[in-house]
Amino acid sequence: MKNMALLLAAACSTVSIGSTASAQIVTPAPVIEGTRLNIVAIGESRQVPDIAVINAGVVTEAPSATAALSDNSRRMQAVFRALDAAGIEERDIQTASINLNARYDYSDRSEPRLLGYTASNQLTVRFREIARAGAIIDTLVAQGVNQINGPSLQIDELDAAMDEARRDAIAKARQRAELYAAAAGMQVVRIVAISEAGAARSPVALAGRAMAMDTAESAPLQIAAGEQRLTANISVMFELQ
Repeated sequence: MKNMALLLAAACSTVSIGSTASAQIVTPAPVIEGTRLNIVAIGESRQVPDIAVINAGVVTEAPSATAALSDNSRRMQAVFRALDAAGIEERDIQTASINLNARYDYSDRSEPRLLGYTASNQLTVRFREIARAGAIIDTLVAQGVNQINGPSLQIDELDAAMDEARRDAIAKARQRAELYAAAAGMQVVRIVAISEAGAARSPVALAGRAMAMDTAESAPLQIAAGEQRLTANISVMFELQ
């Protein structure tokens, strides 16, 4: 019984110590002696995109599945050679999808009639020099590409651009807090808390054609990088006195 009592006492002591330790890591809510002011501010950063991403594909049709896929593979080899000759790195080329489907004629009310097969191979290509993207796309079309979607214009150093928008948001929040404090005959003492509500990127206006099917008879494809507006939405709590 004496040993049991000692064990119980030790257990109680351990629980008590553990509870005390847990209570010590809880961060207390900030105490505001003055007036609390909440400001929501939107900072922005305007950047010129430096990366263009497109989906380029080759679609072939043939009476048999083997012929459709073989013809598609032959054309894709020419596309890969063209990308390599243009200096596009392997890390910027990725297979997006490969499909092989049968084509049927459903016009007759009888059973569907097999017309042949369609093979499709889609690539995602990243251009790190937007100024050269149009000419390279024209070359890809000449080598057999007959499906193009895009471009999606992106910013390579996106984190750095967003940090610029965040700094702008903080500056705007502080400026607005100073305005309210002066109007109320008070002063900004400190920032109590900061939270970020989110970030956004505005669409980019594009110029140019989506696809050039005949480079010999048409003008060179041009892609306009335009400008992207990045925004950071923050909420800042100030203490005024």
